[in-house]
Amino acid sequence: MSTTLREFLEACENLGTLRLIVTSSAAVLEARGKIEKLFYAELLKGKYANMHTEGFEFHLNMDKITQVKFETGEAKRGNFTTYTIRFLDDQQEPALSIFLQWGKPGEYEPGQVEGWQNLREKYGEIWQPLPIETL
Repeated sequence: MSTTLREFLEACENLGTLRLIVTSSAAVLEARGKIEKLFYAELLKGKYANMHTEGFEFHLNMDKITQVKFETGEAKRGNFTTYTIRFLDDQQEPALSIFLQWGKPGEYEPGQVEGWQNLREKYGEIWQPLPIETL
């Protein structure tokens, strides 16, 4: 699949409610929300995808993402499948992880799992975005 991270992020707007997770060496930040109303900015440090919601702000340096990986797993609490998209940096470390967010354990929003599966089929389990030339 030959496309940019910008196009991929915009396709993620159809995934419904997500849990966005960023982990550093000292902290984990989790925010719950939808990817929507993205806007873009080119700074000296890179090309950014941005989003402002009532509960959080999101800024992703798209130039730092070298791969996108789809993963399924087993929930830590409960007996159900989790659906994750990991945005990997040049060290193959997750810069951002997004999980489909459930209501009750294992109960996803209508069409959410199918949307994730459609993206995985379109892009493959591991995908390398094309560089973004200009915003």
